Amino acid sequence: MSDPVRYEQDGGIVILTLNEPATRNAISPAIVEAMVECINRVNADLSVGCVIVAGAGAGFSSGGNVKVMKERTGLFSGSPAEIRRGYLHGIQRLPLAMYALEAPSIAAVNGAAVGVGCDLACMCDVRIAGRSATFAESFLRVGLVSGDGGAWFLPRAVGMSKACEMTFTGDFIEADEALRIGLVSKVVDDGKLMDEARALARRIAAQPVHSLRLTKRLLRDSQQVSLPIALEMASSMQALAQHTKDQHEAVLAFTEKRKPKFEGR
Repeated sequence: MSDPVRYEQDGGIVILTLNEPATRNAISPAIVEAMVECINRVNADLSVGCVIVAGAGAGFSSGGNVKVMKERTGLFSGSPAEIRRGYLHGIQRLPLAMYALEAPSIAAVNGAAVGVGCDLACMCDVRIAGRSATFAESFLRVGLVSGDGGAWFLPRAVGMSKACEMTFTGDFIEADEALRIGLVSKVVDDGKLMDEARALARRIAAQPVHSLRLTKRLLRDSQQVSLPIALEMASSMQALAQHTKDQHEAVLAFTEKRKPKFEGR
């Protein structure tokens, strides 16, 4: 039986591929569990400077499994209290894990990213789309709210007005429109999607890893706090960064006009 999420590492880059193409990578409990385990593995490995999240087959992720919804099984079974608990200890582990991912992440979106699939893309720091990519915040189409954190992530990606429009209509957004509204930062030919994602990941992973991970945390957490607290976090992280060997090497390489040789220390 194949892994629900493939973990592949190439130097400082890890590629996490949702690997249930028969369901167009609908977010199953197995995928959630595997993603949480993979993210914990990345966080423990300081050689990883960037993570690419992709989908096997023809689509990134079709979101929730409509068959499970119809049959009232899994997350859709039990009393309201049981369903609430099922979300807390099930699908909602995914946004919490993605938020806690220390290395920068890139969503390489091929085909459809629907519902929680769209939200998973928004959980990544950067999104690149193939020309065939489509996005939809489609929960209302099946009478649901975005129970996986989309109401938190999507407005931060596209702004509140556009997030409301996407959520209230459930309309599909094509790749060029996704680029225009800032949902993705780049659109490329489908055949070049992973090459583009890898190229960007290599540029990111080439940075000094401790400063890189601190920078991601500073960008993320500064969105939630006041300016004085953000500045206090920045000063503390700066003090940590300035005591790394790699930061000293970066300065030496810059002044000596050469490529730095980072050691992850």
